[in-house]
Amino acid sequence: MIKAKTQSLIALAYFLIASSLGIVLRLFPTANINANYKFIVHTHSHIALLGWVYIGLTTLIFHLFIKDEAKKRYSKIFLVTQITIIGMLISFPITGYALFSIIFSTLFIICSYWFYAFYRKNNNFNKNSYASKFINASLLFMILSSIGPWALGIIMNTLGSTSHWYKNAIYFYLHFQYNGWFIFCLLGIFFNFLEKNAIAIPKKVSSDFYRLMIFSCILTVFSSFLWTEPPFIIYFLAIMGVFYQLFAYLKFYQIIKKYKAIIKKRTSFFFYKIINLVFIFFSLKIAMQSITAIPYFAALSFQIKGFVIGYLHLVFLGITSLSILFFLHQNKLLNVSKRFTIIYLIGFILSEIFIFYKVFCNWQQISVIDNYYIVLVLISALMPIGILGIFASNLRTTFSTLKKPL
Repeated sequence: MIKAKTQSLIALAYFLIASSLGIVLRLFPTANINANYKFIVHTHSHIALLGWVYIGLTTLIFHLFIKDEAKKRYSKIFLVTQITIIGMLISFPITGYALFSIIFSTLFIICSYWFYAFYRKNNNFNKNSYASKFINASLLFMILSSIGPWALGIIMNTLGSTSHWYKNAIYFYLHFQYNGWFIFCLLGIFFNFLEKNAIAIPKKVSSDFYRLMIFSCILTVFSSFLWTEPPFIIYFLAIMGVFYQLFAYLKFYQIIKKYKAIIKKRTSFFFYKIINLVFIFFSLKIAMQSITAIPYFAALSFQIKGFVIGYLHLVFLGITSLSILFFLHQNKLLNVSKRFTIIYLIGFILSEIFIFYKVFCNWQQISVIDNYYIVLVLISALMPIGILGIFASNLRTTFSTLKKPL
């Protein structure tokens, strides 16, 4: 059996690779890089989403929610999944989207279906638990998101990559990954954390929050299509999604506010502050998503690519990655040190400020500061440094444990 601690370390290794590739991408405007930019973008995004986040979340699901007697059978799924990820890591930088990278990414999708079937058969949940409902919904959203990649092949062969449908298929995939699979899974793990600490949320509150989140996730996908200036019904559904999302956010705020004293007691001071920071990032995400339901800002976000990049990094690096690190630490699967987390956070926050500074300059048509890209590289480099520190300390601990005499 491949232990959850080993899985966590592998996930963190992918995070280190993805963040390092992110620095390579930011070096392109300032240095002569002997590589294809688009190929590195594909590698970076696939290893970030399918390596770090997917393995991080499925490791937590495996550790927390799979029956002990079934865990040995998971090794085959895990190993085959690693072959697909490593295959993408090798093939994407060399060929971009071509035969081998498409084969490996397709096999990965099939592995994710395999994982869901394994989870459905072997989970240890009380079916009335809202942690169970959120985890199950997250995996269904993950499967739903895969419609996007399946559709890309058809669109490429019929309408071409310049078609609106091509970009919409990508946005469909990203929406149900970021707002469905990632967020719902983290909420499921959070609700499990509350349940384990005997925090009983009234059933009506949990039920209302869950339904609002489901409706908001489904309806806000239409916000991703507003850049095409679609029919009025699409605008209407997008706005309805925003309202559902705001109501869900208020309900979640009430839950956090009511039980924050208990949460504070169950975590260290530093990680309690991390939870607060994640909630701030989550609030910014809601605000940004709500703004892009307005047609003017929908068009603007499409015209200025930095806005989308900044938003995706906010959700990926600020909400999802910090939450995964917290839950891995809380469940003793990784030791996430305060020092290296702070280094990572400084790099993330400063890089977000710089990205949105450039977005503002592009919007207002003013020049950015001299050496903008060099400064962005330097501050962004703090993120892989922080991740490397966490990885190295955990690797050292793992090897020292293995060397101990039985």
